[in-house]
Amino acid sequence: MEYLKEIVDYAIFGVLLFMSFLAIAYSIERAFFYKNIDFKDYKTKNEIEIALTKNLSTISIIGSNAPYVGLLGTVIGIMLVFYDMGVNESLETSIVVVGLSLALKATALGLLVAIPSMVLYSAFLRKTDTLMGRFEDEISEKA
Repeated sequence: MEYLKEIVDYAIFGVLLFMSFLAIAYSIERAFFYKNIDFKDYKTKNEIEIALTKNLSTISIIGSNAPYVGLLGTVIGIMLVFYDMGVNESLETSIVVVGLSLALKATALGLLVAIPSMVLYSAFLRKTDTLMGRFEDEISEKA
């Protein structure tokens, strides 16, 4: 159980750090793509829609699952606190409270990853809708 105590924070924080890195990288890629899009490169509506929505699913998946990863870290942390309470006969309340507060940091970090990811996902969806509208307008003007 001591081994689990040592690795749980690193594992959960590592996963959340990786998720946040992916969300940031894909968000930067999407922002540059939307800024530099040229409608002339696309012949059909489906072609441009696929290009506009590329990587948005990943950002959405990160935003919707990061709180669960954080919650998993919190649950494991609380289990470890209860284990310590059971093993140590004379456990002070301050140790329990500190252990519980440290366990909650995983949920906070999960939310810190999820909230910006979902905000960016929503903003990119809106940008996709406006760009699709502009593309359809250009097609109707040509016809």
